[in-house]
Formats: sequence, structure tokens, C-alpha cells
Amino acid sequence: MTVIALPRVRRRAPVALGACLLSFAAFWWAQRAAHVSMIDLMVYRAEGETVRAGGDLYALRTTEAHLPTTYPPFAALLFTPLTLLDASTMRTLATAGNLALLVVFVALSLRLVDHARVEGVWWASAAAVWCEPVWTTVRYGQINLLLGVLVLWDLTRRPGHRWAGAGIGLAAAIKLTPALFAVFLLVTGVVAYARRGPGGPWLRHVRGSAVAFAGATLLAACALPYDSWRFWSRMVFETGRVGLVEDTANQSLRGVLARLLHTTQPGLWWVATAAVAGSLGLGVAVAAELRGRRAWAVAACAVTALLISPVSWSHHWVWCVPMVLILGTRGRAAAVGAAQVTAAGTSLVFCSYALWWVPHGPGRLELRQTGAQLTLSALYEGAGLVFLTLIGVRLWRTYRTV
Repeated sequence: MTVIALPRVRRRAPVALGACLLSFAAFWWAQRAAHVSMIDLMVYRAEGETVRAGGDLYALRTTEAHLPTTYPPFAALLFTPLTLLDASTMRTLATAGNLALLVVFVALSLRLVDHARVEGVWWASAAAVWCEPVWTTVRYGQINLLLGVLVLWDLTRRPGHRWAGAGIGLAAAIKLTPALFAVFLLVTGVVAYARRGPGGPWLRHVRGSAVAFAGATLLAACALPYDSWRFWSRMVFETGRVGLVEDTANQSLRGVLARLLHTTQPGLWWVATAAVAGSLGLGVAVAAELRGRRAWAVAACAVTALLISPVSWSHHWVWCVPMVLILGTRGRAAAVGAAQVTAAGTSLVFCSYALWWVPHGPGRLELRQTGAQLTLSALYEGAGLVFLTLIGVRLWRTYRTV
């Protein structure tokens, strides 16, 4: 039996690799046929040029869209090597780099659920590349997959690893949203300690994140003192610099409320909704972590961060990849069918590109959407809330059976 089966197992990985490469090649061709601009990548390059020229980083307006700098100064330091490349080479390397990062992101996601077989990584990557958040990430030349890899690399290390926290700290120094993972670890450690349990591993992880974040931020402050002062004293509070809150691409609770209420200032409605969603989402993540469900905890924290952020562009939702993989691999016994159906439904949401079917673009058309259009432009938030609810229900059932 073993002698006969082994060649079949060995043949699976090359077939899966071939399918993945074919899918990536088709994706690359489709991106080129669509004449993608990689506009965000051009902004990153302009930031690097501004740093090298000693200019005012947060007065920068670049590309035909006059886009501003929105990331912390440390990110701009990392973008300086882009100035050494011509635009064509930079776009090619960015596309190849994002595809490689997708494979790593999928592998780390599968490692979370103990399904990190090589052929599984290739098959999942071949499919994941076509979901809207990944397509848009590559289209704009965004860094979402890099941030996701940093976070998952950190959270898939063995407990007590000497580099624990480095990935989360660096990701938060590049873009602030991943800092919620440090908050999640902190709350988990405090709750474990309050229950007279071993809270040390989580608290040490937080300490590593804080050290990495502080080191990167201080490095940026030494290299760019004026820009660092401006960002941390002013720009960090100006969420309007990022873009129009009602934009259909804004797949956060704030964006949904702006479109639902037909206003550019959802104000207290958003504050209250984000506070409730953040508390419940973080509570689900902490509960999952304390019960040994690291995969559920990580995905729940990521979804919570996307929901409560003032602006979560559709390409930020690359975390749909681990969401689907977790739903598709964690079902057991009678729950297997339900889990697979939920995973298929979630995949359909993120591969349908439905949020672009509604009126959008110049003229602030999103403020006049109808009921059906509002539903389509809130699919990501809906999927995120359903995901958190599903995890919460499973945890509650597990608690009742203990």
C-alpha cells in the first residue's frame, strides 16, 4: 500500500505547482491587459524620492490623483530603494513580489490550521490570486500582503521564540492598523494572569512588539525628525487625508454607515458602532486564544481591525484568504458540511467583485445608493460580522459542553 501510494503523493505537488504557475501567468496577463496603473506604488516611490531630497513628506501630493502621504515616516524610509528603479522594472518586481508574498501568506495561514501541505499551498494560492482584495492589492501595488506575512510569521512562531513580536511591531510601524494584534495579545495576557494562569507568554510577545515598534519609530524620528513630529502630533488624527469616507471601496463600518445614512460624517453613530464591534470582536479573539484556537483568534482580530478602522479599502481585506481557509478546514463531524458551505459563501463574496457593481466614482454617487446597492457595497463588512458571529457561537457551544 505504501509503495503504491507514495508516487501518487509525490505527483500531487508538481501538478499543484503547475496549476498555480498557470493561474499566476493568467493573472499577470489579465493585469497587463487591464493596464493597471499601480498608483499606490508610484506614491511609495514619490515618498522615497521626497525622503532622499529632504522634502516635506506630508505636504507631498503626487500622481494625477494628487494623493498624499498617509503612512508613518518609517514606511517612507523603507520606500527609498524604489527610487533606484525605473517605473517599468519597479512594476514588474512589485507584481512578482506580491505573488510570492501571496504564496507565503497562504502557507502561513494553512500553518495556523495545521494543514500546511505543499500541494495545498499551491492549490489555495492558485485560487486566492483571483479574489478581489488580492487583485486590487496587485493592481495598486499595495503592501497589504507584506503586512499580513509579517503578522502571520510572528503569530505562527513557537511560544517563547526570541523574535516574538518583531513582525507585529514592524507591521504597526509601517501602518498603524496591525497594532490591534498587540492589543489582542496584551488583553489575552492580562485576562490569563487575572485567572491565575500563565499570562507571561502573551505579555512577553507584547513586549517584543513594543520594542520593535519603538525601535523602528525612533529610527524614523532620527532620520526624519520634522516629518515624525508632524505625523505623530497631527497627521495621525486626520483620517480624511486617506480618502472619501463614503467611497464604495471603503469596506469599514464607518464607510457602511456613511453610505447608509447618506452623509460624509457618520460621527457618533460610527463611534458607538465601532466601540461595540471592537469590544465584541476583541473579546471573541481573546476567548478563542485562551481556548487554544489560535487560528480563530488571529482571524477574528484581523476582521475586527478591518471593521473598526476609519478606512478599510477593499484591498485591505486580503485577510479573507485565512478566513476562507479556516472556515474550510476547521469543520468537524456534523459541522463539516456547514463549514464548507460557509467557506464557499465567503469565497463567493470576495471573488464576486460585487461592491463594484454599484454606482461609484466622481460626483459622490455612493451617497445616493438604493437598498440593494447598499447591500452590495456592504458585503465585506457583512461577511466579517458573520465570521465573528460564527466563531463566537462555536466558542459558546464549546464552553457549554465543557
